[in-house]
Amino acid sequence: MKFRLLFLSFILFPNLVLVAQNQPFKIDLLPGEKIWSGVITDGHKMPLAGGFEFDFYANNQGNQTQPLLLSNKGLYVWSQKPYKFEIGNNEIIISENYGKVEHGRNGTTLKEARQFASEHFFPASGKMPDEMLFTEPQYNTWIELTYDQNQEDILKYAHAIINNGFPPGVFMIDDTWQEDYGLWNFHPGRFPNPRQMMDELHKMGFKVMLWVCPFVSPDQALIVREIMKGKGFLLKKIDETTTWETAREPAIIKWWNGYSALLDFSNPAAVDWFNNQLDRLVNEYGVDGFKLDAGDMQYYPPNAISKENVSPNKQCELYAMIGLRYPLNEYRACWKMAGQPLAQRLRDKQHSWSDMQMLIPHMIAEGLAGYTFSCPDMIGGGEFSSFLDLNSYDEELVVRSAQCHALMPMMQFSVAPWRVLNEKNFEAVKKAVEIRKKFTPLILKRAKESAKTGEPVISNPEYFYPNQGFENIKDEFLLGENLLIAPVYKKEYSREVILPNGTWIADDGKKYKGGKSYIIDVPIDRLPYFEKQ
Repeated sequence: MKFRLLFLSFILFPNLVLVAQNQPFKIDLLPGEKIWSGVITDGHKMPLAGGFEFDFYANNQGNQTQPLLLSNKGLYVWSQKPYKFEIGNNEIIISENYGKVEHGRNGTTLKEARQFASEHFFPASGKMPDEMLFTEPQYNTWIELTYDQNQEDILKYAHAIINNGFPPGVFMIDDTWQEDYGLWNFHPGRFPNPRQMMDELHKMGFKVMLWVCPFVSPDQALIVREIMKGKGFLLKKIDETTTWETAREPAIIKWWNGYSALLDFSNPAAVDWFNNQLDRLVNEYGVDGFKLDAGDMQYYPPNAISKENVSPNKQCELYAMIGLRYPLNEYRACWKMAGQPLAQRLRDKQHSWSDMQMLIPHMIAEGLAGYTFSCPDMIGGGEFSSFLDLNSYDEELVVRSAQCHALMPMMQFSVAPWRVLNEKNFEAVKKAVEIRKKFTPLILKRAKESAKTGEPVISNPEYFYPNQGFENIKDEFLLGENLLIAPVYKKEYSREVILPNGTWIADDGKKYKGGKSYIIDVPIDRLPYFEKQ
C-alpha cells in the first residue's frame, strides 16, 4: 500500500522529492534563485543570504514559524516535523530533519511555489476569524493600563475612542484583568461589576476579547490540585527513571511574568479544563473571544514530562488549536497552523524606526508562510515603557506606524493617539483610519478569498510581478494585485517608489508609468498608494 501511494505521488507530482528522517541532504539552487522561509521574526532578512541558518526545533523566536522554504524560481521545501537548514552560496543544506522532508519545483515563480505549498501542505480551511478584526480597528488596553487593568479606566478608554472620532471595533482587555494566572475570574477589587462593563462595551459597538495564557500560578493550591487530578500540567522530571506515570509534581517554568505551572495540551484533561474556563467566561460575562498569549516553544523544556511524547513544537500547535473554537481570537506564537481561521500578530515591536522598518517584511513573511490573517503588532510599538515619559517618544513614528497599518489585514491601536499626539499628528492618524475605511471592502474581499484559496491578503510585489527586480524590495506591499502601498518608514518627507509594469494612479491623482522608480513627496499626513489602471 505504501509503495502504491509513493508511486502515485510521483505520477501526480513528478518534481517531488521525498527525503527520509535523519538523512542530511542538499538542494541545488538555480542562478539568481532567492529564498524565503517560514521564520517570521527573520522576515527582514528575506530573501535569505548565504550563511543564514535556522533550526525549527523548539524555536519560534517569539512569533509564528512554519516548516516551509520557498523561492522565486518555483522551489518549495516542506516537512511535517522540524528540521535545520542553512543557505549556502548555491545550495540549501538540510543538516537535521526530524521527519520526512518534501521538496520540488512547481512552475518558475514565487507565486507558483507558494500556491503548490498552500494547496498540498496547509490547505485553506474555508473559514476566517471574526470579520470585525478586518473591518474595524482593534484597540488593546495594554499600553494605557499595563499591569493595572480595571473597570473604571477600561470604560474611560473605550469612551475616549468614540469621543475622539474613532469607530468601535474589537476591544482587547489585556493581562491582569484576572485574579491570578489560572484563576480566570475578573479581579473583584478592580472590576466591581464586570457584567455591567461588558454590557456597556457591547452597547457602544465593541466586541470584547480577554487576554489568557496557559500558565497557572503554583500558589493557587485549589486549582493546582484540581488540574493534578488528571495530571494536566507538564510534570517534573526527578531523574532519568521518572515517567509520566511516576511523576507527582508539576514542573515550574520561568516565563516573563514569573514562575508557574504550565498546562500540558497533549493531555485531554488539560484541554478540557482550559476550554471550560473560557466557555464559562463566554457564558457568564458575554466575552466574545480571547487573546491567547504565550505558548512559546521555549517554555516546554526537555527536563519536563508530558502525557504524550510530543515536541515543544507540537505543544505550541496544540495550544493554537484551542483558538479554533472562538472566531474572535489572536495568537503571537504558532507552529504549522497556516490556512486556519486564526488571527496572528507580530511579536512586540520597539518604539523605533528600525523596528518600524521590519513591519512590511515581517508581514510579507506571514503571508508567504500561510498566516494570512495577520496584524502588525500595536501602532507605535508594543513596549509600554516607551510611552511612560511624554518627552521621550516620537510623534511622527506613531503617525507613520498608523499609516503602515492602515492597509494591512488588521490595524491595532494601544497607545491612545489623542493622549500622545499634537493636533496635526492626531488628524494625520485619523486620516489613515479614513483611508482604511475607503479600502475596507477590498481588505475584507481579500480575507474571504484567502479563507477559500489560501492566497495572501497582502504580498510583496515579486509575488504578482516576477522578474521585474522586486525580489529585494522590503518597503512596499500589494493589497491584491492592483493596489500598491508605499508607507513612509523613516523620519523623512520624500521617498523612492518603484512601480511594476503598467499604468498606476497615485492617491493624489497623478498618473505614473510602471517599470520605473520615482521620488515622491510624503508630508506627514500622506500615505502613498497606487492603483493599477
